Amino acid sequence: MFYKDDRLALFIDGANLYAAAKSLGFDIDYRLLRQEFERRGKLLRAYYYTALLENEEYSPIRPLVDWLQYNGYALVTKPAKEYTDAMGRRKIKGNMDIELAVNAMELAPRLDHAVLFSGDGDFRPLIEALQRQGVRVSVVSTTRSQPPMIADDLRRQADNFIELEALRDIIGRPPREGTQPPRDNTQPPTRDT
Repeated sequence: MFYKDDRLALFIDGANLYAAAKSLGFDIDYRLLRQEFERRGKLLRAYYYTALLENEEYSPIRPLVDWLQYNGYALVTKPAKEYTDAMGRRKIKGNMDIELAVNAMELAPRLDHAVLFSGDGDFRPLIEALQRQGVRVSVVSTTRSQPPMIADDLRRQADNFIELEALRDIIGRPPREGTQPPRDNTQPPTRDT
């Protein structure tokens, strides 16, 4: 439940939101996402978290990161780590959980409502801590993918669960044909159950 006078902040786990939207067959329009939550309350901050490959000349996420920085999002980035798994596949890892949790706890005294865009069960203790400070927490993810992108205990802990599929017509756009859209694929989605 959102109230018009709520002081809101968005905490977007970029890779997790990208994977959830992709599993549902659409891309996120970040201008529309911001507008939707400005309509729901007094938006104090919209954070977007992602890891970046620093040694590559061009990163597919760079256009998105640049656009977000110029359009009212607070970008939190760090260098991604590249490694080769046991099967010889190139993998990229860049976990931003700690940065997100620190920002949320710092902002909590000035918030009425935090909106977490992630299904990662590692965030359950953060939700508990925010709730102890009187902050309501909504989690945006999906149960409509196979497997579901949200950890059950995270969904149970949140004050409100928002099904990403229900936001498709408000914040979504069809995937671009022929060109690769800017995306955040630095972290594989995690599902802790």
